[in-house]
Amino acid sequence: MIAAPHTSNWDFIIGMGATDLMELPIRFTIKKEWMFFPVGSFLDHLGAIPIDRTPKPGIVHKNMVNVMADLLNEATDDLIIAITPEATRSRREKWKSGFYRVAKRAGVPILLGYIDYAKKECGIKEVIQLTDDTQADMRKIMAFYQTTTAKYPELFSVDRDYL
Repeated sequence: MIAAPHTSNWDFIIGMGATDLMELPIRFTIKKEWMFFPVGSFLDHLGAIPIDRTPKPGIVHKNMVNVMADLLNEATDDLIIAITPEATRSRREKWKSGFYRVAKRAGVPILLGYIDYAKKECGIKEVIQLTDDTQADMRKIMAFYQTTTAKYPELFSVDRDYL
């Protein structure tokens, strides 16, 4: 699930509250270094999936796309991983493409999760079944997010390469 726009720490709090109300099993990845006591217990309760990104001797290092796709492929229950493709609360003119590559590699659709502060609503707008036309898929995604208003609009931009 794309979680956007992401311009404030409030987005996480509001988004987690909304997914709880919708009874969705939302999870999110986080660096394992954040899973220390007592913060780790709280983050685990919220659905954090700790990721160890340190290379290990003799083991081929997996990138985050492969790790997350493997999590989706190996899940025995429903699993929705929230990803913020802007990758920061600062303005980015270009989104990270990992969310798309994860979904493509795992063979799963992308949910368009959003918070629109102007309309005072949040939720999941649509389920995007990916095609073999990345450009068309991304144009559809960007067209939707172009209509949402972030908490701090000056910090949010869709990826202009797909408009």
